[in-house]
Amino acid sequence: MDVHEFPEGTKTAEDAARAIGCDVAQIASSLVFRAGDDLVVVVTSGANRMSEEKLAELREVPETEVGMADANEIRNTVGWSIGGVPPFCHDSELPVYLDETLTEFETVWGAAGTPKAVFPISPEKLRELSGATVADVSE
Repeated sequence: MDVHEFPEGTKTAEDAARAIGCDVAQIASSLVFRAGDDLVVVVTSGANRMSEEKLAELREVPETEVGMADANEIRNTVGWSIGGVPPFCHDSELPVYLDETLTEFETVWGAAGTPKAVFPISPEKLRELSGATVADVSE
């Protein structure tokens, strides 16, 4: 991985896009959600808002049972803190969904474990390394 570090930080998709000099839509934000009894990772484009309704449909649970995991749950399950969660290399094996709009780009940028580090990757390689299912997950 070709990790790029930015002292000014890349905690939000907008911060990352500004630091890298790319479109915010190329930022692959890894978000951890609770869906029923399970935690799942949704890698969404920084330009999109994740749809809890669509995730509920994918996981076959009521929408009322879908929501962001809390910071402790995320750190304890994936081994990374909010703002630096990468799309793969998690401590626990979790289902991963990849926002289909990310596949429109030759290169996307994912978090590399800290709020100041990112790496470039093709969407296909990201899908392969994360074992993600490409899905319509955005509003």
